[in-house]
Amino acid sequence: MDAELFGKTAKGEDVHRVRISGGGLTAHVLTWGAVIQDLRLEGHDAPLSLGFDKFEDYPLHSSYFGATPGRCSNRIAGGTFTLDGKTIQLEKNEKGIGHLHGGSDGIAKRVWTIDALTANSVTLSILDPDGRAGYPGNATIKAIFTLKDGGCLSIVYESTTDAPTPVNICNHSYFNLDGGPSIIDHDLQIDAYSYLPTDAAQIPTGETPDIAGTGYDFRTSRPIRKLENGEQVLYDHNFCLSTERVAKRKVATLKSPKSGVSMDVLTTEPGVQVYAAFKLDVPVPGLGGRHYGPYAGLCMETQVWPDAVNHAHFPNAILRPGEILRQETDYVFSKQA
Repeated sequence: MDAELFGKTAKGEDVHRVRISGGGLTAHVLTWGAVIQDLRLEGHDAPLSLGFDKFEDYPLHSSYFGATPGRCSNRIAGGTFTLDGKTIQLEKNEKGIGHLHGGSDGIAKRVWTIDALTANSVTLSILDPDGRAGYPGNATIKAIFTLKDGGCLSIVYESTTDAPTPVNICNHSYFNLDGGPSIIDHDLQIDAYSYLPTDAAQIPTGETPDIAGTGYDFRTSRPIRKLENGEQVLYDHNFCLSTERVAKRKVATLKSPKSGVSMDVLTTEPGVQVYAAFKLDVPVPGLGGRHYGPYAGLCMETQVWPDAVNHAHFPNAILRPGEILRQETDYVFSKQA
């Protein structure tokens, strides 16, 4: 259960890797970015998510593989919003026009502390200081990864702050349930009643259209492959599960017909960002020498809806002193005999 040295950051900080196992799963977790580096299911040879065998490839080539972005994951339009009558300007780290995943030096790209480690669980923590990337207040975030009976990867994020601030933590794993080059023929089902259309900068327009009859309707399980006007629908959208955080419930299922491996998603969160990785083209090998090109994995990021700080009718994304934000998600894996 000891942490092993996995690499060093450009600043010379040690990056450790821990191994946990339970419920038929084995996971390797990094202190850098609270990254799930490798995830395996007993009886299934291929990794269940994308990652790298060497730490050096993460800072240079990772598209948040397995990471924990924040303090506010996803996008904020123009990096700006109004909080308690004050205009807040965050770093514009996405193409110079918007804010993405907490900024260029967010918690997904910094070293966390190991608070606790057992055979099947690890708890990491990090302080996100006041003013970093423009965020007000000191925010403390804990990430608790636990492998439970029945193939369950439980992820719990707990956040506190000493000043009002946006907080929205998620896990950014790219799942691939058969080890093949593409997830385009995985079957996906999502209990979503609507989705968020986006503009050219991938910022929600504020509309929440009914999902019925659109290319975003996954209420009945179907392949991710979906052509409209002869072209694949490019999925990188929030699917609306509820208008507020609720008790943890099952919201989605991903399955590979090829391998028979399926993944149920249970969460407290009001949204799930589905990204089919159509922009991926990684120039270095991934786990086991795999090439990660377009559609190599599927992200199912359970979280508050993106740009919620700028839309009053979206779920609340502001955390205040004295509150504890607890975000819970289970990814439950099984394989047909």
